[in-house]
Amino acid sequence: MNELFGTLSDGTPVHRWTLERAGVRVRILTYGGIVQSVEVPDREGRAGDVVLGFPDLDGYLTHPDPYLGALVGRYANRIAGARFPLDGLTYALEPNNGPNSLHGGERGFDKRVWEGTPVEHGVRLTRVSPHGEEGFPGRLEVSATYTFLESGALRIVYEAVTDAPTVVNLTNHSYFNLGGSGDAGGHELRLAASRYTPVDADLIPTGAPKDVTGTRFDFRAARKTGSGYDHNFVLDKGLTETPVEVAELHDPASGRVLTVATTEPGLQLYTADHLSEPFAPGDGIALETQHFPDSPNRPDFPSTVLRPGGLYRSETVYGFGTR
Repeated sequence: MNELFGTLSDGTPVHRWTLERAGVRVRILTYGGIVQSVEVPDREGRAGDVVLGFPDLDGYLTHPDPYLGALVGRYANRIAGARFPLDGLTYALEPNNGPNSLHGGERGFDKRVWEGTPVEHGVRLTRVSPHGEEGFPGRLEVSATYTFLESGALRIVYEAVTDAPTVVNLTNHSYFNLGGSGDAGGHELRLAASRYTPVDADLIPTGAPKDVTGTRFDFRAARKTGSGYDHNFVLDKGLTETPVEVAELHDPASGRVLTVATTEPGLQLYTADHLSEPFAPGDGIALETQHFPDSPNRPDFPSTVLRPGGLYRSETVYGFGTR
């Protein structure tokens, strides 16, 4: 179902697509590619919304910083110094996180209106990011396709092509709360990641990935998340052509379980310690499948460079269940 959700100040309409299959209902906005809600049953069969969102467009316009449910790009996560080298040139971006670029800049993909087109069991969002948008080179044609699998799992496939060398790193920034409300710090998380990337005070990687053994970053066996995380985990599987399950989040109280499978080599765990009203710190947990932060400045990290004639493709599947 497609309906008018609101209108921007310049008159641009924003639509909401409602998708439903196998007892799961998801609402997607053309503004920012936002996942507004995900309704799934608990172990007693009672439906509840398990992502943080606002009931109207004004909420997203008034509170943009948390990136609630948004499609973020052209580069998800941080680029140090808001600049990077590519083919002998240095590109200056718009700093919006101290001296750094975060999630594509001041007006990244999360603050753009996308074109929605129905596909089987889902919707495809498309837009063209012009050369120079937020300082990034190349005209980028982007699509994000949200579809339901027969099981009720939500699959997001991102694709992009460019007419000039550029960098691309896209993800979804949903905050999950499997209980439906309250502090999510009691959720139990398992991650198939034996290493993580240490960061400085500005959350920029400081060196090579480190082993999680004996540290608070070891989620190889499920345990409560708690707080204090905004870190990239190096997934053991690496970069893959098809999605591989890398994470499981479980809420013991409701019984709800979220699984995450992805083609991406990294996952940013953010425990939402800086959420503010109308939400509170710790109200959700973001599991952002992506390449590593500051990869354009780190040739030792998996490359995020996209060239003409190439195809950027990233796929993540969110599965829902109970136990």
